[in-house]
Amino acid sequence: MILVTGGTGFIGGELVKQLYARKIPFRLLVQPSRSETYFPKGIGLDVAVSGLTDLRGIRAAMQGIDTIYHLAGVERTGALGELEKVELEGVDALTQVASEYKVGRFFYLSHLGADRASAYSLLKAKGIAENTIRNSGVPYTILRSSMVYGAGDYFTIQLAALIRKSPGLVLIPGDGSVLLQPLWVHDLVTALIWALDMPQLRNTVNALGGPEHLSFRTILETISTAIGKKRNFVEFSPLQFQFLTQLMQNMVKGFPGSAFWMEYLAENRTCDLDSMPRLFGINPARLHQKLAYLKENSSTKTGAQ
Repeated sequence: MILVTGGTGFIGGELVKQLYARKIPFRLLVQPSRSETYFPKGIGLDVAVSGLTDLRGIRAAMQGIDTIYHLAGVERTGALGELEKVELEGVDALTQVASEYKVGRFFYLSHLGADRASAYSLLKAKGIAENTIRNSGVPYTILRSSMVYGAGDYFTIQLAALIRKSPGLVLIPGDGSVLLQPLWVHDLVTALIWALDMPQLRNTVNALGGPEHLSFRTILETISTAIGKKRNFVEFSPLQFQFLTQLMQNMVKGFPGSAFWMEYLAENRTCDLDSMPRLFGINPARLHQKLAYLKENSSTKTGAQ
């Protein structure tokens, strides 16, 4: 049986749907929360409630588990204060219990650019977490993904909201030339599941991305076209943009932005264009082909990673 963390979020929710459709048994590890938790509809669920640092709760959830997908993250909320607890302490606890229970594989979803020496908090935390997993003694597969998009994501939906709310002009950090490699969530999750039956991926770190290297400006223009909103994009100081985003996020409830956006946009986040075909035989979708969700439901709720 598989234990899934972050299974009520954006990527985890897609994983749960695909596992259920394939009749692969799984259990969700759900953290106690005062906020409403959105469970996938129409799916029978085996749920264990435990904090990511609660060793006793994790041990209880581990009964009968042979594989872990650790997808829980904090990017959605931009909560810097939760970063250490989720990415560092959570991985420490999960790998400790996974080692005790002799788990056969630990899947971890990381980011392109993850590095213990990174100057960016999220990427540094991801790099430290990767190192913890590699040294845990538990067989692992680490997938460093590029920016992931799809219905319920945080990135494209928030950008679409920002474009809709902007009065003709949209501020962008720098000249918008930073390259990203959007990867459709369905393609990523398909790769995650196929990796179960790929022993050659045990104890490896793999970079995954979509079929295109697109500038941030091009991504904005593609989203504008998808939602039918013509806008002018104006260059803005990256430092001032980061300050403005954090200020607005603190002042305006539901403001479309994240404290981690500037980390994504500080430098190119790309890998080989053939990563998905080469590793999994998957020809990933192009960004413009899969954005209908932005127009169909402009009020779509955004999910956690």
